[in-house]
Amino acid sequence: MIEIEVKAKGTYLKEHYPFEDVPKLSDKKLCIHCDKVFTVKDFKVFKDETGFEYICCPNALECDGTVIDWFSVDEEEKF
Repeated sequence: MIEIEVKAKGTYLKEHYPFEDVPKLSDKKLCIHCDKVFTVKDFKVFKDETGFEYICCPNALECDGTVIDWFSVDEEEKF
């Protein structure tokens, strides 16, 4: 897979996010694959050999988490 540089991340998420509630770029998420909390704006995009684009954890390639592996984090929680 190759990493794709996404400059307009908000637009990209609105157009490619596979679920109904598109997160804000400022939202915090927990990736259950690497157990790290991150800010959505730090996501990465990778394209496979078929051309499919994956929205990935910012810790990719060390982490194989994608959007299905992200969970909301309580705003009150301290990181």
